[in-house]
Amino acid sequence: MKINIRPAFINTISFDLDDTLYDNRGYIQAAEQALLNFLALQFPRAKAWHSRDWLNLKQRLVKAKPLLGHDTTAARLATLEQGLLIAGYDKSQATAGAQQGLALFLDKRSDFTVPSEVLLQLKSLQSQYRLVGITNGNVDANRIGLGEVFEFVLHPGEGMRMKPYPDLFYKACRQLHISHKQLLHVGDSYTADVQGARRAGCQAAWLNPAVGREAIAPQQGQLAHIEFSNIDQLQQLSGLG
Repeated sequence: MKINIRPAFINTISFDLDDTLYDNRGYIQAAEQALLNFLALQFPRAKAWHSRDWLNLKQRLVKAKPLLGHDTTAARLATLEQGLLIAGYDKSQATAGAQQGLALFLDKRSDFTVPSEVLLQLKSLQSQYRLVGITNGNVDANRIGLGEVFEFVLHPGEGMRMKPYPDLFYKACRQLHISHKQLLHVGDSYTADVQGARRAGCQAAWLNPAVGREAIAPQQGQLAHIEFSNIDQLQQLSGLG
């Protein structure tokens, strides 16, 4: 663990989820493939569409409606519906297909459990700190085993912007009834997690490398208070803040 700025008093630790507590890549890839298989079977006119085509459509929709870019679930639903309309299905078919496809994706996307060793580390931290989740994604935290350790998990959407915007950090502190500086946020993204927390007036702990990745050099921006390479190193926090 590397200390860049000595932490102040910590009341609550917030955690990013994807690639901080588990390697998210395989789960997303499996969910994406399941969705493509569903579309090819149930909506054959869209069979020619590949992942890149759906991504390009999503980017066009987000460009037209920027707030969609802050809600991964709403963006996927809108992309599916618009894609099915473009493929030649009528409004009712496209709407129903988009809802079915989204439900399938969300089910597959959360079809795993956080590693037991990570849950044990979180339960140990829970004896000293309040724990919450702050994620830009749409995983179901209860399904993957985090409901027993986190008081709540915040997701963007419905007017709440993604990290590194401060919205989610502000909301967490309001719900916890703590000052911003009493929240330590832990995450793998130097931009979304470290810069987001620092801009919100919170403390930041940067996991580098992200789970399953290689370590990277810091980019431009404010320093994280703490840099660490494995979640078990957070057990050392009690002697710092």
